[in-house]
Amino acid sequence: MAALRQIAFYGKGGIGKSTTSQNTLAALADLNQKILIVGCDPKADSTRLILHAKMQDTVLQLAAEAGSVEDLEVEDVVKVGYKGIKCTEAGGPEPGVGCAGRGVITAINFLEENGAYEGVDYVSYDVLGDVVCGGFAMPIRENKAQEIYIVMSGEMMALYAANNISRGILKYATTGSVRLGGLICNERQTDREYELAEALAKRLGSQLIHFVPRDNIVQHAELRRQTVIEYAPDCKQAAEYRTLAQKIHDNAGKGVIPTPITMEELEDMLMQFGIIKSEEQELAELQAREAAAKAKAAAAA
Repeated sequence: MAALRQIAFYGKGGIGKSTTSQNTLAALADLNQKILIVGCDPKADSTRLILHAKMQDTVLQLAAEAGSVEDLEVEDVVKVGYKGIKCTEAGGPEPGVGCAGRGVITAINFLEENGAYEGVDYVSYDVLGDVVCGGFAMPIRENKAQEIYIVMSGEMMALYAANNISRGILKYATTGSVRLGGLICNERQTDREYELAEALAKRLGSQLIHFVPRDNIVQHAELRRQTVIEYAPDCKQAAEYRTLAQKIHDNAGKGVIPTPITMEELEDMLMQFGIIKSEEQELAELQAREAAAKAKAAAAA
């Protein structure tokens, strides 16, 4: 029997991480892989496309209703969706109250202790945003997730988040088994996006696992609470997600300890690609515009 693969999808908020992960996992299910999704976002939206639901009842919510997490059964918190994919959501407290990371820790410990990880090929964690909160870093810190896939784009803050997440992986990689599996670029159609994603992956000592092109069929599927894999299995975008799934499936044991760069190095890289300009360039352009304006005014006089 193949060893259990524990993977996690991280990335900047709003980058399309949950959509990318659910489509990829649906494609893995089509490869006859048995999957458990552990949603680690308080919004509880990591499983909605698999379950065709607005929001799944969360571990914290059900525990509060029952009295404590010890009063729950696995069947209470795990629902089954597309192609038999098992789904659970950790949940979180009311906005502004408590630590959302608590839900992640509580859910994972409960699932492990009650046999939810048995009989599956993959456990996938969909984790909120950046690795700045210890609770959200828990899948990395406690060696739960062995392969981290960072969903990013060519946007400045997405690149920054990818580099920062790599810092979190590096912090715990030396004392555990967590590794960076690679970057997934979710296209935003920014300047030189593919080349920039490849360059960052190289600087991190990793690889660009796949470049996912932008396609409105993703939104059409989401409006129906479905993955593209289920909604339009024969379309080009479904083929992209299948390719990504196969690449992840073939990537077992190939993760690396990342080599994150400084903010200055990241900005230098963006300047090399012409995405941002140096202060000298901006000053020179400003002076050129001012000189042109003076010349125009003089000619008019």
